[in-house]
Amino acid sequence: MTSRLPLRVAVVARSVYPLHGYGGLERHVYDLVRSLLKRELRVILIAPPAANRVSPGAELTDGLAPELVRRFSVVSVPYRTFPFANRRGTTVIDRSTAYLLFGLRAGRVAAALAAGNEIDVVHGHGASALGYARARVRVPARAKPFVFNPHGFEEFGSPGAGRSRLKWLGYLPLRRAVRTCANAADRVVATDRILVDSVTRLLGVSSDRIRVVPNGVDIAECDRLAGPEDGRRLRERAGLDPREVLLVSVGRLEYSKGLETLMHALRTLRGDELPSAGAGRAHRPWKIVLVGEGPLRPRLERVIQELGLRDRVTLRGAVDPAELHAWYEAASVFVHPTLYEGSSLVTLEAMVHRRVVVATKAGGIPDKVIPGVNGWLVEPGDAGALAGALGEALRGHERWAEMGAEARGMVERSFSLDAVTDQLLQVYDELV
Repeated sequence: MTSRLPLRVAVVARSVYPLHGYGGLERHVYDLVRSLLKRELRVILIAPPAANRVSPGAELTDGLAPELVRRFSVVSVPYRTFPFANRRGTTVIDRSTAYLLFGLRAGRVAAALAAGNEIDVVHGHGASALGYARARVRVPARAKPFVFNPHGFEEFGSPGAGRSRLKWLGYLPLRRAVRTCANAADRVVATDRILVDSVTRLLGVSSDRIRVVPNGVDIAECDRLAGPEDGRRLRERAGLDPREVLLVSVGRLEYSKGLETLMHALRTLRGDELPSAGAGRAHRPWKIVLVGEGPLRPRLERVIQELGLRDRVTLRGAVDPAELHAWYEAASVFVHPTLYEGSSLVTLEAMVHRRVVVATKAGGIPDKVIPGVNGWLVEPGDAGALAGALGEALRGHERWAEMGAEARGMVERSFSLDAVTDQLLQVYDELV
């Protein structure tokens, strides 16, 4: 599908790959920009500058045809992180201060472009378009249609289950900013059907303004980055026997990813391997690799030591995209124990590589992982249930190929980048 109008879209985001890292938001915005350009739209990206980058536009459009590249431009807006916030957008204090100041500045840039009739649609991610939300309420006659894309709802989580009241209070400014954006938007994107209720309940958005547009993955790019042979080579380098079970989990090492819960589940799982009276082993032995970096690492290392898991758990750290996808290929089972989640691109990526998934019922994951079809689901934070699901997965290894094929098919049908872009263009066309 090609849009009938030469739409000009301002995409506003606090972070985008490869300028600011390789997280879920970063990759989503990167794919969005490139996909819109391939549909011959004009795109202006409003985002923070990246250190030591001479031409951010060139990095974002690498490999695209010259006529598409000419349709793209970048406007850099300063993002001034406070000294005590060690990484942009990842601490409570940063997300409720520096991030919101960026959102005010970036949104005002979008408002100026709209007032000058240089764009047709503003597509804001999270609170990055806060200034536009405020401007279009004050001066609606000069505004252009506003599509708001919230990413996850961690800031709306209640105190308890390991979450402090202080953290909940710290997120108050961010909650207000997100609701301001939602209230000002013409359309609010729910990235999965299961999240429509959350958008309605948490953001106060009426159902007529909500559109379900999943985050998509570029299947061809995933396949290009790694195939089965890459996975086999990686297992050999890691010293794994071809028959050895390898669990892989991918994500930033932070509290919200549920990694401490996973460690306690693995301790239970290890106990299940011990021979019982005449019963032999309950399931096949395993090892796990955690791919990602973050502030939880020192604590996680202590927990691993205390639980006696050092011989089973490898913290691989941050890796490049090719190695990341090789780990998906090397995996026997993909594990995502997250406590809070948006759409979960890492789950979709693992599914592209035909991995069965053990995950939590967080965010949009239940729209992707169907128990008994392509994986197992448990409640977030429940180490016992997670251990039980992992045990079932390891005992059911004869179904991995069948379930993995189902996982791949689901992505091809519902979560491919092309299919998702079609849906997003329909939302734009409604408004223009």
